[in-house]
Amino acid sequence: MFHCAGNATQIRVTPEDDLQVMLDNAVDGDTLILSSGKYVGNFVVSRAITLTGQQGALIDADGQGHALQLKSANIVLEKLQIQNWGHDLTAQDSGIYSDKSATDLIIRDNRLTGDGFGIWLQKGRNIKVFDNEIVGNPNLRSTDRGNGIQLSIVQDVEVSGNSISHTRDGLYIISSQNNLLHNNTMHDLRYGIHYMYSHSNEVKSNLAYNTRAGYALMSSRMLTVTGNVSRDSEDYGFLLNFITSSEISHNQIFNVWTKPEHKVLGREGKGLFIYNSAYNTVSNNLINTAEIGIHLTAGSENTKVYNNSFINNPLQVKYVANREEEWSHEGVGNFWSNYLGWDLNNDGKGDSAFEPNDGIDRLVWQYPEAKVLLDSPAILILRWIQTQFPVLKPPGVKDSFPLMQAPSVMGVDDGPIINLVKQD
Repeated sequence: MFHCAGNATQIRVTPEDDLQVMLDNAVDGDTLILSSGKYVGNFVVSRAITLTGQQGALIDADGQGHALQLKSANIVLEKLQIQNWGHDLTAQDSGIYSDKSATDLIIRDNRLTGDGFGIWLQKGRNIKVFDNEIVGNPNLRSTDRGNGIQLSIVQDVEVSGNSISHTRDGLYIISSQNNLLHNNTMHDLRYGIHYMYSHSNEVKSNLAYNTRAGYALMSSRMLTVTGNVSRDSEDYGFLLNFITSSEISHNQIFNVWTKPEHKVLGREGKGLFIYNSAYNTVSNNLINTAEIGIHLTAGSENTKVYNNSFINNPLQVKYVANREEEWSHEGVGNFWSNYLGWDLNNDGKGDSAFEPNDGIDRLVWQYPEAKVLLDSPAILILRWIQTQFPVLKPPGVKDSFPLMQAPSVMGVDDGPIINLVKQD
């Protein structure tokens, strides 16, 4: 059935029609509306059209290949239910797959369920991916699943309001620039958001929970990561590996704890893990109830760390350094829940510096089996000696202006981002 609105034509499609023929016969500007029913096959969209589905319309790829492959600019996909595409990760099997010619796309309000990649966007630009739900296969090993949304060599892509679960990683971004990821919810994954070899991207007001790492940022620069929440991760709230010239601010991290059945020597949950990263700013973040609040290693120096709140972390800081690192900026330090100093002049800052680690901590990091001695009289005497003779204390972190109260952590778009933390 056809009817025209202006120059555009609306085309009603039923399961009895050959959907691929209908797609091939459409002209730029047409809208194809899928009626309720199942459409089985691997379909290619090579016209600048809108493809939308009515309630009960289902695209089923029959367990192989891409469900929808996009080969034109200016395509709109909306209100589609897509399932059962291929599981060959080497072939990049996806529910929705775009090649290098697919720019100026809108993909919104779709529901995808399958084994491989949910949405794969490659070598395109000016793309919007809004309000989609992507569910992987929890019966597969994490490494055998595709990522929820994969951005590969793309620019100017906005990914917003999507819900992703049971895939490998929620959002995976590689070799891409000038993209915005915001207000997405990701759970039951390896990594919520995973960056590789990218620069000049924004990650704002997302929620990740029940992951190994909420946010894994690797080999990238000039990232702005603000207003995000990570909770109930097992290894890392935020993992920074070879990240430079980036801002990590106004994020909230809760409950990073390795499960007892996965415990091995040296594996502890880390709120912030910063490896081989430099010239970054880490400010206005909340790290609450992580086995280690923040762990820096492998030359992670020249990093500004200030106005953060470290609360209820058994080990607040783990950092082996060759020289002292000052963790305050322009007279503003961090809040430490285990700081025992006084504020006699009521300026909101402790009168004595906070140094979270000493030589005993360093010894335990190098020889973890020494933990059994931490409460022994000998260790207590050694700690006291270090306070009396600072020359015996190795270089490490020093906060000269510790805050007496935890600063407010505000979101970027919506006020306090604690409102984003959902309970199961």
